[in-house]
Amino acid sequence: MRDTDRALVQAATAVAKLRCRSQQHTVASAARNADGRVFTGVNVRHASGDVCAELVVIGTAATQGVTELETIVTVADRGREVTAPCGSCAQVLRDHFPALRVIVGPVDDLRVVPLADLPTTAGSGTAG
Repeated sequence: MRDTDRALVQAATAVAKLRCRSQQHTVASAARNADGRVFTGVNVRHASGDVCAELVVIGTAATQGVTELETIVTVADRGREVTAPCGSCAQVLRDHFPALRVIVGPVDDLRVVPLADLPTTAGSGTAG
């Protein structure tokens, strides 16, 4: 992993520790574009439906005119666990950013993999 990848994990972890303190927000995500800008977001849980943190990040980047993301990471458990995007999010990410890199693995053994290596299963969202 590159230093910029480690910094991305730190950004997502910081957001998770600061903002994921309730049942409405349990997961944080951070993504970086090619020029190094970082975009973060948290999931939103609600009785009417959940929105995963990765999708919030896509929207955050879009509001700032960014149409391409390079790398993404998602953390749960207030930053203690790095998780892969759920199948539905992996599909959305693949549709929008086919060359995206994803940081996955246990915190003590993180690695970067191509998004194409992750499984997709529409409808398997967990509000990540």
